[in-house]
Amino acid sequence: MNLVRMAIAILLLALSVAAQQAPKSVTVPITLDHNRIVIDVYLSLPDGTSKRVRAWVDSGNSELMMSQRVASLFGTVNCDHQICNATPPPELVIGGMKLSLSDVHGAQVPVGVPSDVMVPGMSPEISLPATVLRERDVVFDYANREFTVGEPGTVQFKGKPSKAQINSLGLVQIASPIEGQSYNLALDTGASMSLISSELLSQWHAAHPSWPFMKGAVGAANMFGTPEEVEGSTLQLHTLQYGGSPLNSVFIASFPANLFKEFKQRAGIETAGLLGGSAFRNYRVGIDYAHTTVYLDQIANTSASDLSVVGLTLRPEPDGRYTVAAVVDYNGKPSVADVKPGDVLLGMDGAPVTGATMGQVWSLLSGTPGQTRALTLDREGKRFTIDATVRRFLTEKSGKDHATKTTQKVSKNK
Repeated sequence: MNLVRMAIAILLLALSVAAQQAPKSVTVPITLDHNRIVIDVYLSLPDGTSKRVRAWVDSGNSELMMSQRVASLFGTVNCDHQICNATPPPELVIGGMKLSLSDVHGAQVPVGVPSDVMVPGMSPEISLPATVLRERDVVFDYANREFTVGEPGTVQFKGKPSKAQINSLGLVQIASPIEGQSYNLALDTGASMSLISSELLSQWHAAHPSWPFMKGAVGAANMFGTPEEVEGSTLQLHTLQYGGSPLNSVFIASFPANLFKEFKQRAGIETAGLLGGSAFRNYRVGIDYAHTTVYLDQIANTSASDLSVVGLTLRPEPDGRYTVAAVVDYNGKPSVADVKPGDVLLGMDGAPVTGATMGQVWSLLSGTPGQTRALTLDREGKRFTIDATVRRFLTEKSGKDHATKTTQKVSKNK
C-alpha cells in the first residue's frame, strides 16, 4: 500500500511540475517576409513525434491553410478541381506553448502546386488564422521582429488603446477618420500592403491629385502578380488616423473588386478595406481579443518604404520561378527597357531568384534611386542580362504630372 501511495504521489508531483512548466505566454522571433509575419511551429504527429514547419500568422483570414505535404501527415486529403480539404492537426506548439486547434473545422489545401507549397512565393506550409488567435492575447512586434502569444490576461499590452469590432471569426475592424468621414479598416497581419476599395481610392485621387499616386504594382503592392494588381493603383496618405493612433506615410493599393466583395461578406459590417504589414513596420501591435481592444505602440521611427525599386510587377509561379507580369512606367516611359511581360526573372546581380520568397526577391530589387541591378532573364528559352535602374515611385507631384502608369500588361497567353 505504501508503494502504491508513493507511486501516486510521484505521479501527482510530476503532473504538477509539468503544469508549472507549461508556459502561459511565449515570445518567439519572426521572419518579416514581404511584411508578412512568419514563425517556426511544431506539429504533434499521430506517431508521437513532432515536425517543425514554417507558419504564416494571418489575423485577416479565418481559414486554416496547409500544404499538401503537411496535410497528408494527418489523414486523407480530399480534392476537387479548385481546392482540397483536410483534417487539421490537433494542436501546434509555439516556443513550448501548445495551441489547440480543436475549434478549427477543416483546413484548406491548394491544388496545382508542389506538395510543399501553400502559397507561391512564400515559405510557410501552415497558417495561423484569426480563428486560432481569437482565443488568446497576441502581440505583433514588427520593429523588433517578435511575436507573442498568451492565454487571456497573461500579456502586458503597451501603447495607445483603440476599441475594435471583432466578429465571431476573430476578424478585427477599427473605425478610422479619413477626409472627414469614418471608415472601418481591418487589421490584417497576413497582407503585405494596405488595401482600400478601388472606388474609394479613385475618389481620393480625383479630389487630391497632388497625393503621390501610380498605376500598377511594385514592392509591397506586388503581392501575387495577378491581373488585378497590374490594372490597379497605389496611393500614399501622409497621415491615417487608425483608431487612437496616427500612422504616417501609409501606402494603400486598390482592393480588387471581386476580392473586396468576399472581404466585406466575411467582415459582416460595412468596411473600406484593410491595413497590412507595411503600415506597421515601426510598431508593436497588440490585440486583446477578450476585451476587443487593439494597442499600437510606436517603438521605431525609420522611414517608411518609399518604393525605391526596379519597376517590375512579378508573378510567383508554383515551380518557384518569377514571371514578369508587367513593366511599370516611370515619367511616361517603361521603367525597365528591353523587358517584356512573359519574361522569366532568373537572377539578380549574380544571385538566383528561383525558389526564393517574394520578400527576398523584392529585397534584391530595392535600393537607392539611381543604383542599377543586373537582371538575368529568360525569353522563350533564350537567356539574357540587362542593367535595370532603381527608381523612386510614388513621389510628390510638382508642376508637371509625374504619376506613373503601367503600359505593358500581362499577355493574354500568360
